[in-house]
Amino acid sequence: MSTSSVSSGSGSLIPFNGSSTYSADFQTVLNNAVNSASQPMIALQGDVTTLQSQQSALATLDTTFISLQSAISSVSAAVGGAPNASTSSSAVSATADSTALSGSYSIQVDNLGSSTTALSNSGLTTVTDPTTGNISSSTNYTLTVNGVADSITSSGTSLEDLVSAINASGDGVQSTIVNVGSTQSPDYRLSVTSDNLAPDTIQLNDGTQNLLSTLSTGTNAQYSVNGQTSTISSNSDNVTLSPGLTVQLTQTTTSPVTVTVSQSFSGLEAALSNLSSAYNSAVNALAANRGEAGGALTGDQIVYQLTDVLNSLATYSTGTYSTTAGSVNSLSDLGLSVDETGQMSFDSTTYSEANSASIQQFLGTTTTGGFLETANNNLQTMTDPNTGLLQGESNTLQTEVTTNNNEIADDQTRISDLTTNLQSELSAADAAIASLQSQNTYFQELFQATYGTNGTSTAG
Repeated sequence: MSTSSVSSGSGSLIPFNGSSTYSADFQTVLNNAVNSASQPMIALQGDVTTLQSQQSALATLDTTFISLQSAISSVSAAVGGAPNASTSSSAVSATADSTALSGSYSIQVDNLGSSTTALSNSGLTTVTDPTTGNISSSTNYTLTVNGVADSITSSGTSLEDLVSAINASGDGVQSTIVNVGSTQSPDYRLSVTSDNLAPDTIQLNDGTQNLLSTLSTGTNAQYSVNGQTSTISSNSDNVTLSPGLTVQLTQTTTSPVTVTVSQSFSGLEAALSNLSSAYNSAVNALAANRGEAGGALTGDQIVYQLTDVLNSLATYSTGTYSTTAGSVNSLSDLGLSVDETGQMSFDSTTYSEANSASIQQFLGTTTTGGFLETANNNLQTMTDPNTGLLQGESNTLQTEVTTNNNEIADDQTRISDLTTNLQSELSAADAAIASLQSQNTYFQELFQATYGTNGTSTAG
């Protein structure tokens, strides 16, 4: 008896057992029948692989064009510029947020102010090792700042533990450890300094005694603005000069320091440069799906539609051209130009020569007209997660994948049934033939035993 196997369309091995001399022929019949029946399914499996490759390529394009749309949004956010603060002297530094108004201010610093500092009293336990020793044996303290008492609990018995507890209290002070002795004979003390520039009062009590003495009493910072004769006091060296405009006092001055807030367009310049990079990524992604060696979407209509979108961005113009110096009528006037290979580059020199008002008028925003609204709308047509052409194409492909997979499942059932039926029928035929062959052998042997090989009877 011989044992054979056949490969189904799905790649699994189908055993076939035969005992006749025709078992190998039956094996071939089974193999050919199953392979022939599997061809439509194999073709569908190839189609699914192709469709999934196209889905993957679409996802890559979608990500790339969403990034391009994000770059457009970044340009829109930066088109109005951002407030930038500068000062005429290093005696003060200034910071402007997005709400700061353009303008010029002056400030004269009369007093930088100081913080109140207290030091643990002499006569308390001398601490030679702050990791083990402490100025008091207590772990429960009362910290009082400007008459407001707060309970402080130290996690341990060392001076370092006490410092950590004070700093974690949020009571407007900072503590540290200072050695008022020598290196050979250290005397570590607790130093507590107020966060404010003011004549604050600070005291620490361990339940039996006060532990601190004021080392220096703080003072308010004092300054005047815009030539005013009245002096302004502040408990901080960071003062609000105007809504959105903060000034830090670093030195006293003998004359006013000018603080200027103006619109800076450095963010717009960076956004435009980033736009050219995002545009080139989109160009390269489309190029990967063109030509003989192109990707899964080569020849697909979506590639041409996306190419048209990029072309509309690169060739956008106002339709009217001004010869006024610094005027902006097209992207090239902003320093954005496309070479013969389709790659976009940004020239900061050309950008710097453009008039800021003309730049803003040409660009607009993503919602108020101009290049940015047109570009955003065109990209939205392609990238919208609900109605975009890219998503629509992906949905169509997924429908085809689902349909094909359902047909493949049906084919697999049909092939399985065919295989089972053929195995049964061919096994029955093989068994019948094997039985006949066995009978033929029996009668041949009986004939030979009776008549011999020359046909003469050997009977006695």
